[in-house]
Amino acid sequence: MQSYLEQAFGKSDVTTPRMRAALREWLDLYYGAPRRGEDHAPRVAALIVGKLCRTVFAEYEARLGGAAPWQRRSLDALNAVARTALQYALIGGECLLKPVVAGGALDFVPIRRDCYVPLARDAHGRLLAVGTMEVHSRGGARYALLERRTAGDGGLTIETRLFELSGQALGRCVPLATLDACADLVPQLYLPGVPGVGLAALRTPGVNCVDGSADAVSIYAPAAGLLHALARCEEQLNTEFANGASRVFASEDLLRPDAGGRRALRDDLFVGLPDDPANIGVTVYSPALREQSYLARKQDLLRGCESLLGLRRGILSETEAEAEPRTATEVNATAVDYDLTIRDLQAMWEAAAREALDLCRTLGSLYGLDGGQAATAALSIDWGDGVLYDRARVWAEQRAMVADGLLRPELALAWYFGLPHGSEADLRRIRQQFMPEGGERHE
Repeated sequence: MQSYLEQAFGKSDVTTPRMRAALREWLDLYYGAPRRGEDHAPRVAALIVGKLCRTVFAEYEARLGGAAPWQRRSLDALNAVARTALQYALIGGECLLKPVVAGGALDFVPIRRDCYVPLARDAHGRLLAVGTMEVHSRGGARYALLERRTAGDGGLTIETRLFELSGQALGRCVPLATLDACADLVPQLYLPGVPGVGLAALRTPGVNCVDGSADAVSIYAPAAGLLHALARCEEQLNTEFANGASRVFASEDLLRPDAGGRRALRDDLFVGLPDDPANIGVTVYSPALREQSYLARKQDLLRGCESLLGLRRGILSETEAEAEPRTATEVNATAVDYDLTIRDLQAMWEAAAREALDLCRTLGSLYGLDGGQAATAALSIDWGDGVLYDRARVWAEQRAMVADGLLRPELALAWYFGLPHGSEADLRRIRQQFMPEGGERHE
């Protein structure tokens, strides 16, 4: 894809070779690509990503206050791909959300990090230009649809080219109308007012630990070396069990000649040894296994991964395997680290969701989805409780303050339901929606 985009648009990937190699390594770790001397059957990278994703969205609830029907459908479409997009970002460090008009609203397509090419970034890592490629086929011919998005001061420019592939070469450029799926596209499109490259970005919060560039890194990038060590340990453990299989040793007198005159036993379970003819018989050899040392090493590596990635002890390792008891302070410290990790990931998704809905408002106006009315919907997200935050306790405190006349009930309800409360009109709506007629009103 990189070479195709360079040929079509004359722009090259700004990702460094070290980052490209690291991205390939992260994908191999997640998808369990075979590697000499390693056994990736435990799939620890997939375990890390899956557990983090489930925890992040365990109590997730998003609402749009004062939204039009098309905006609610767009939010539903965004929520439908939320878990997939977050996992893509955790694996590759970054994931793009592409808004697509569908059914009178906007749908979202998550784009994995290895499926697009950054052509320009600013000092903060935000994309200024990006290239993507789709492969189509018709009647035995294969086509590559290449797209370049470039951010400008006043809007977004999208350039689209269609090429008929010739083997591994890009081939010749053909009209977009060649394929029915591309017939409605234009070679160059300018969308005024669209910020950036018109894509919402999910970027992991960690600092680049590969080459120090502005590229985001995988959530398990700091522990990549430990994950390889775990895979080697697993392979060594497999070898230990294979070498520890029982063998039966037989005296040479028991070996029978075959048609070629070679003395052997047909069953390869037996190993023939030259011995004293008086010692006729078989001996079973069953060596002692050394699996405990390998298992202890494996647990040590898993605890190292937990420490590096800010995971609670026991997420990957076995807590009962620890030799020394841990104090309550140590247990609480790891729980706090894990809670902060989850909060960072929740903040990452919330920022991307707000960016995606801002794009919805702009594109909805451009494509006439809003019916000419300005969209003013406000997004509110409730993540539920965390280790450092007891929602039930805070709610009880707020109710006590309302009962003592120290807090307006409208403000307590606004906090509980995540509603806007910055103006008297907002408070009036809360009273009408939640408070019974004749309910007490605090000025």
